[in-house]
Amino acid sequence: MHIDLSGKHAIISGSTAGIGFAIAKGLANAGAKVVITGRTQARVDEAIEALKKSTPNAKIEGVAADLGTAEGCQTLIAQQPDTDILVNNLGIFAPQDFFEVDDATWQQFFDVNIMSAVRLSRHYAQGMRERDWGRIQFLSSESGINIPSEMVHYGMTKSAVLSVSRGLAKVLSGTQVTVNAILPGPTRSEGVLNMIADMAEKEGVSQQEVEARFVQENRPSSIIQRLATPEEVANMSVYVASPQASATTGAALRVEGGIVDTLT
Repeated sequence: MHIDLSGKHAIISGSTAGIGFAIAKGLANAGAKVVITGRTQARVDEAIEALKKSTPNAKIEGVAADLGTAEGCQTLIAQQPDTDILVNNLGIFAPQDFFEVDDATWQQFFDVNIMSAVRLSRHYAQGMRERDWGRIQFLSSESGINIPSEMVHYGMTKSAVLSVSRGLAKVLSGTQVTVNAILPGPTRSEGVLNMIADMAEKEGVSQQEVEARFVQENRPSSIIQRLATPEEVANMSVYVASPQASATTGAALRVEGGIVDTLT
């Protein structure tokens, strides 16, 4: 299968590193013009430079904005009023005891992980519907259906994202605009690797040991028995963004290595 996204415009939220950057790279390699987004201009510039080195012919733009706020979303929309492909990747996570998560933290996770996607989808989906073509993706997580006891507040947001994705697919029924959720499992993203590095330093062991133990202890049902790579998640995203995925909509597409022990 040859995926050609030439002539398509893609916005990926939270794409200066990790899964978001891998998705931007994958879409650029398929020929799409990509828009990198991040909170600071320095991070955006670094990501653009890295992407240009790996994909010399890539068409890349960047927008610095805090998409976890309504103002930040408006900044992006003002600079990039339309798009063909929207990947709602922006998200934060942090393990924390349920009884220690205060109201402000719950609200922060809601604003960043849910409302950023709602605000951007609400705007960009209208143009897609008018043009009768588009691809919207929500990066959920296996934690959205397999709620982790150490991150209830995070799991809640990923469950909500699944609901928004399915609902928006129904809103756009009968059009050539598809809406899907992608559910990664533990992935070797920047945030996860930083967490593992901190754990390794505290315990005085190697990062490789902590990484292997993390999967065994926290996700024992994993079939691949390892962390996924950002590129593996990006491969699913690129396919879902393609013309070939025209009959895939309203779906929850798992890239979690078989952690969730269900048949559907």
